Order: sequence, then structure tokens, then C-alpha cells
Amino acid sequence: MSTETIYQSAALTRFRTEQDEWMFRVPRIDDGFKIHNLIASCPPLDENSSYCNFLQSSHFNKTCIVAEHNDEVVGFISAYLKPDAPHDLFVWQVAVSPDMRGKGLAYRMLQGLLKRKHLQHVVAIETTITQSNEGSWSLFRKLEAANGIKGEVSVFLDEAQHFEGRHDTEFLFRIPLNKNL
Repeated sequence: MSTETIYQSAALTRFRTEQDEWMFRVPRIDDGFKIHNLIASCPPLDENSSYCNFLQSSHFNKTCIVAEHNDEVVGFISAYLKPDAPHDLFVWQVAVSPDMRGKGLAYRMLQGLLKRKHLQHVVAIETTITQSNEGSWSLFRKLEAANGIKGEVSVFLDEAQHFEGRHDTEFLFRIPLNKNL
């Protein structure tokens, strides 16, 4: 699948493939409810409150990315710089509309986020993934392979110890970034 970047600025990127065209941009507060609805359509993602999504699209928008297709929000990555390790970007959620899956959109959004000038200092990506979330494992294994540096997986939140059996174990996947690429 060939990809062509047809426009790029600090806040906006347009991509075109043979089948689709997407616009990637910094989320705005007006996107909060659209993001909430997108996440609700993407099991097994945990659905947070819409208020959380409004905060992500305002307070944390510089480390998040929205993908639009035909003026609809079809993709979203929420992330933040870790307070105790500001060179690490923690990716909280990756949501892609069911209609847009299998087209490489999640990986392109992740690449677009990492190319932002104010994130050039990031040396590692961290995320948590449940064992059964094959889509997330695939996405972050692809990032790991592209960087050529083996990541580390450890238990972050245990099903029994932390969730009292109400949520699957969340595994922390830490991927160092190869800044020489």
C-alpha cells in the first residue's frame, strides 16, 4: 500500500493511500464527545467518562492525536509525558473506528505523534495492554520492530492484586526508541 503525505505542518498532516485520505491533527475541546463515542465503539477499550475525553482533548491535547476521514473522527491516540520520567511517552489508548481497521491508521497516527517537534526528546514509549488485546500487541510489536530495539514486558496492574478480579491484568510494554532512524 503506497502512502503519500500531501500536506504537513506542526499541527496538521494529511495522508492519502490508494483507498483513503486522512487528516491527523491536535485534538480540540470540541472533539471530546466524538472521541468518547469513538472509544465506546472500540471494545475492548475501557470507556472512560466523556469528561476524561474532554480533558484529553484540551489539557493533554499536545500529546494526543485525532484522525479524521470525511470530517469524522475515526482515530484517536491519547498519551502523556510521564511526570516522573518526562522523556517517556505513555500511550493510554489507541482507538480506530471499526470501518477504518486494517488500513494501518493506528501505526500512522503513532508515527505522526512521534514526529511532533515538542516530542522529539522522547526516548521511550510505554503502554499497558491486556493479554487478549491482539490489535494493540500487533501495533506496538510493529513499533518495536521498526526501532530495532527489543522492548520489555512486565506486569503493571495485576487482575487479582489490583483489580480484585474485575479487570484483566494490564502488562506494561516499554519500547526504547532508536533516535538514529
